Amino acid sequence: MKRNLILIVFILFAGSLVAFNERPTENINKTKAAVIGINIGDQAPELVFNNPDGITIKLSSLKGKMVLIDFWAAWCAPCRMENPNIVESYRLYKDRDFINGKGFTIYSVSLDRTFKSWTNAISQDELEWEYHVSDLKGWNSQAAAIYGIRSIPFNFLIDGNGIIVARNLRGTYLPQTLKKYLN
Repeated sequence: MKRNLILIVFILFAGSLVAFNERPTENINKTKAAVIGINIGDQAPELVFNNPDGITIKLSSLKGKMVLIDFWAAWCAPCRMENPNIVESYRLYKDRDFINGKGFTIYSVSLDRTFKSWTNAISQDELEWEYHVSDLKGWNSQAAAIYGIRSIPFNFLIDGNGIIVARNLRGTYLPQTLKKYLN
């Protein structure tokens, strides 16, 4: 009996120590800085590349907006087939307010190797947003390396704080996802 009582007291004491030392998950997440990476919940890595006019555009300059980082190329038939869906989503959501962002835009990263094919595709596909960038190195693109791109089309949706909230949204998945984040 005495042994059982000692055991019960020990278990209660040990349990109270564990409960006392545990921190609520909510508090940990609020103080924890986002990790830079390419997974959902990560801070999107910075990209800094030139547009067709030779002007440098930083991904971080779009902070405060929902941004689709879209990897594509003029020579990529699936990319070109996806472009109308992206254009439609852009037109529907560019002026909308989101839970964590005001407006929606696209940071298009081309894996083209020639300036002419890149700019012709922008025009032909009516990619009307202003953030088109490329280093014209094709698969050796620094942006593709940073984001681990092994096939295109591929994209990342980031919120107004630059946090990745979704990946590889094609077809109806892009507008459906954007709709979920509307304010």
